[in-house]
Amino acid sequence: MLQAIKIFFKVSLLRFAGIMLVSMLPMLGMLPAYAEEANQANDSAQILHAFNEQHREAEREKSITDKDKQRVMFMLGVVLITLVLITGGLGIAMGLYGKPVFLAHMIFAGLSMTLAVAHAIVGIVWFFPF
Repeated sequence: MLQAIKIFFKVSLLRFAGIMLVSMLPMLGMLPAYAEEANQANDSAQILHAFNEQHREAEREKSITDKDKQRVMFMLGVVLITLVLITGGLGIAMGLYGKPVFLAHMIFAGLSMTLAVAHAIVGIVWFFPF
């Protein structure tokens, strides 16, 4: 340690400044690269922001309005009520009048149940939060 102090004080001020400059040179080379990296990060953030805006606009264009959703639900409801009435009519024809319509009654009952479940799922997904 004592020798390092002797060497440090024997070195002239000009030589010390040169050594410090040479040792700082790699750091000076990194500073502009760091600034460019920050600009690139900012540019990529702007690109992502523009992409997200474009994505949101495309989603808005694809989205279904509430009025259209209500129309779809109404049409599903009309078809569902029709199927339920047909199923009930077939059940009455089979039970009261002894008609051999059991297979048709079961088919319409299955369609009614399937559409009822689909109607419920669509209603919950579209209108649950009201």
